[in-house]
Amino acid sequence: MNRRLFVLLPLLAASLFAFQFTNQKKSKSRDPNVRNVEGVVSLEDGAPAVGAVVQLKNLKSLQVKSFITQDGGKYQFQNLSTHTDYELKADYKEFASPSRSLSIFDTRLDAVVNLKLEPKKAEDKKSDDKK
Repeated sequence: MNRRLFVLLPLLAASLFAFQFTNQKKSKSRDPNVRNVEGVVSLEDGAPAVGAVVQLKNLKSLQVKSFITQDGGKYQFQNLSTHTDYELKADYKEFASPSRSLSIFDTRLDAVVNLKLEPKKAEDKKSDDKK
């Protein structure tokens, strides 16, 4: 009996130590003031728009960040404030997406905002030509 206890006691202690160690990793929480947004830019037919330019506009400071889509039309912006509204839109050749918003009322820390491209309207094309 003592021999079994002598063998089981170290195993039990090791198990508790391992359990405690894994719980410590999980208890580290993420900063609730920081979020990310990602998504896919697609053409009208659903094909991914590789090389599209996605613009993220901070509606508080009016700063604009850009990202060129990668394989599969994917984009991402990281380390955004949860206390700021953002506007997202994409451009690709003769196509543009409608603007989408990421609001302070959206509580997702990892938001997914997919953008669908449409043919640019005539007035949009004229303003692009002036640039």
